[in-house]
This record gives sequence, C-alpha cells and structure tokens, in this order.
Amino acid sequence: MSTQPILPQHFHWKAAGLLVPGLLLLSVTSAPGASADRLEKHFKVEARPVVTIHNPSGTVTVRAWTKSEVMVIAKRATDQVEVDAEQTGNRVDIMTRQVSDVASPADVRADYEISVPQDAELQIHDDSGGVNVSNVLGDMNVETIAADVDLEDAVGYLTVKTVGGSFQCSRCAGRLEVSSISGNFKLIDLHSTYVRAQTSEGNILFNGQFLPNATYRLKNYSGVIEVRFSPGDSFDMSATSLKGKVHSEANLTPSSHHHFLPRFGNALFGTFNSGRASLELSSFDGTINVLKRD
Repeated sequence: MSTQPILPQHFHWKAAGLLVPGLLLLSVTSAPGASADRLEKHFKVEARPVVTIHNPSGTVTVRAWTKSEVMVIAKRATDQVEVDAEQTGNRVDIMTRQVSDVASPADVRADYEISVPQDAELQIHDDSGGVNVSNVLGDMNVETIAADVDLEDAVGYLTVKTVGGSFQCSRCAGRLEVSSISGNFKLIDLHSTYVRAQTSEGNILFNGQFLPNATYRLKNYSGVIEVRFSPGDSFDMSATSLKGKVHSEANLTPSSHHHFLPRFGNALFGTFNSGRASLELSSFDGTINVLKRD
C-alpha cells in the first residue's frame, strides 16, 4: 500500500491544488508569464458564502459575478509579505501576512481583485489604501483606519467604520450605518430605509430618495451637513447646530411634535409635504444646509 503525502490545509504563494476533507482548496491558475508576486486562486462555493479579507495596506476591489465561485487575484509589493487564502465549508478567508520584522509599510502592501457571487457576505479589514465594492447584495462589514471606502449598488445590512478614511455610497439600498472620526461621507442616489451616518470632523452629503417610513440620521461635530431634496419628497425634519448655522430651502410647516422655529438660526423643525420619512440632522458647531436638488 502506498503512503499518501500529508498536505497543508492552507494556501501559500507556492501552493499547489489541494483537496482535504472539510477544507476545499482549489488550484492556482496563473496567467502566462505571471511572476511569483501574483497569486490567482478559485474556490467553488454554495449560496451566500462568507468572504473575509484582512489586509494591512493596499487596495481591495470586490466585484460581483454570476458564477458560484470566489476568485482571488493578489499582487504583493515585496516578498516581505505572503498572502494566505483558504476555504472552510462555505467560508473563504484571505489574509496578508508580514514575514519580516524589519519590513517598511510600503513592503507589506498587497492589492486584491476579488470576484464573488452576488449574494456573498463580506467582512473587510483594510488599514490603508482603499476599498471598492460593487454589485454585492449580501450583508457587509468594512473597517479601515486610513483607507477610503467606495460602495456601488450594494444591498443588505451595510456597516462601515473608518478613522480617517472617506466613504462614498452610490445607489445603495437596505440598512446603512457608517461612522468615522475625520472622514467625509457622500451618500448618492440612496434607496435605503435606514441611514445613520456620524463623523466627528468630516462633511456629510446626502443626495438620495426619502422613502416612506424611512429614517435618516446624520450627525457631525464640525463640518458641513448638506441634504438635497426634490419637490416631491416627503419628510419630517429636525435640524440643530449648537454653535453653527442651519439653513433650509424646504417650505416647512409646523409639525405636531416639534416646536417650529424661524427659517434661519441654529435649529429648525417642521414637515415637508406629508412628512412620510424622518430626517434628523445634528451638529455641534458645523453648518447644516437643506437645499433643493439641481
């Protein structure tokens, strides 16, 4: 009887195709002429897979496709880091590991291009660089320090936390919760039923739909909060800035549960049209502008 070799249960840069009970690791597919600094791997998955990415530095780009497969393409800056990618059940974990104690921040950079099924759930940690996700319909959690985050056509429960990175969400739907210390937010053409956005020193731009029975809470300490509305929108608004200015171009009427204050000042409460959505804006010494959409 021949003795079978013992195979590792995770991928490294030079790993070959593996098949281990309970841990499916598929073969490396490299383009002709590819260098050792480029890694490409494919993982067969079932419905609603979970994909986690941990990267200290670099760009993470995630795109949805129609295949029941996760494809990972990674490019590392130097051999001071390795990329591990492994699958356990319906979960794919991707990690950048530093292998030298003397590596500089530039040496530990890795850039990813990842394709996932539309219903994938994402958990992304990227300290610096950038995160870009489009057309993914599953729940998503993104945490960064200085990396900017850009989501497009995302649906689900979306939570984003940054320290200094900016955040932009275009044509997103579902539930959105985003927070930062100094990052700026741009919320463009949203179709969300719940939005909570809070940044200490950044600006917030909201230019989306006001859905019936939806709640939109935007808050900062300083900076500008700008909300754009159309004549057909409907919301009940409270806007307060303790030491800043509040300006609204919306023709508000007094609401039954707010004290109506003058059009200009540091506080403004009222109803626009029938008040189907709830709009809550607050700042310490920033400026709040509620302006007509161009």
